[in-house]
Amino acid sequence: MDYLTHPLNYHICFIKTNMMSLHLEQTQPALILIDVQTAFNNVAYWGGNRNNPGAEQNIAGLLKHWRENELPLFHVKHNSIMPGSLLAITNPGNSFMEAAMPLDGESIITKNVNSAFIGTNLQQLLDEQHIKTVMIAGFTTEHCVSTTTRMAANLGYNTYVIADATVSFAKVGVNGENFSAEMVHAVSLATLKDEFATIITTEQAKKIVTI
Repeated sequence: MDYLTHPLNYHICFIKTNMMSLHLEQTQPALILIDVQTAFNNVAYWGGNRNNPGAEQNIAGLLKHWRENELPLFHVKHNSIMPGSLLAITNPGNSFMEAAMPLDGESIITKNVNSAFIGTNLQQLLDEQHIKTVMIAGFTTEHCVSTTTRMAANLGYNTYVIADATVSFAKVGVNGENFSAEMVHAVSLATLKDEFATIITTEQAKKIVTI
């Protein structure tokens, strides 16, 4: 079950594609892929279960669509400063997944905190290209995707999160409660919806940017 069919999901309004395309026509939306790294293949390490098993396929489809339409895209990579982390630069898990392998010439943004804007030149690159709209996907919904989304909105970007191309992991609550990956995903997106971002699907994202 994905976010869009989850019984606890807040209602998502499916905005008409032609209206969205008109709104974004002049903005050259950028695709920002967050931390699509092989460390996240170790599901046990991150919480024991994850949602959106098709997320990597959707990410690959988004990349293909952006490349075919020659739209701006940014690969964000987390270089953890914690030596024991699977995302540490010395760990094989730091590498990009095959589904999101950057091509020569594509922008790679390296970070070591949750936000892709802190300690990086992402905002500078977006502004230099006059990009006003960003579409965000990747790992994980509750951490770096959420933090980057919130900051993008606060910086004034028209921000979208692609729900079926983001991934969450199960969490244990402060009182020992077990929250499933799907629950974490649904609630994380609900906290972003309308206040910080418009929540859409992979297919909607493709339709929005089709020239």
